[in-house]
Amino acid sequence: MSGETVYLSLGSNLGRRQENLAAAVEQLGSFLEKIRCSSIYETRPMYVEQQPKFLNMVVAGLCSIQPPQLLRRILALELQMGRDRVNVTPKGPRSIDIDILLFGRRILKHEQLCIPHPRLKERQFVLIPLLELEPDLQDPETGRPLADSLQALEDQGVYIFSS
Repeated sequence: MSGETVYLSLGSNLGRRQENLAAAVEQLGSFLEKIRCSSIYETRPMYVEQQPKFLNMVVAGLCSIQPPQLLRRILALELQMGRDRVNVTPKGPRSIDIDILLFGRRILKHEQLCIPHPRLKERQFVLIPLLELEPDLQDPETGRPLADSLQALEDQGVYIFSS
């Protein structure tokens, strides 16, 4: 199998957070090849602050399916792992959250899926592990280094996790 490099952000703040991330990575192996994982980071919640801290990481892998099919598989995996996207507070606590950050150098703007992820450049919990895996990544839309976006952010409470 060959394909394009895809970068996914994984997060969990309910249940056994570290085990949730490990289980998600294992399941992602059913449709991604040559998976690489960043370190795990513990992160203060953003947007809805009254909830447990998150564990976050980024996964890179080769993907031979198209972005809409990848999104469907990710949503099915989240559902299988107990994620309820309907009956919960948006940005609230969740057992697993998987976002498509980048898909090769593609730029997609659809109601269901935007690539690059629209909030990629405002989140340290995404940029720090993403740049750990690929320090020289550039924004496909602007060509600017994503490291510049990270440097522009104030501290958001993202720390390497040690279990």
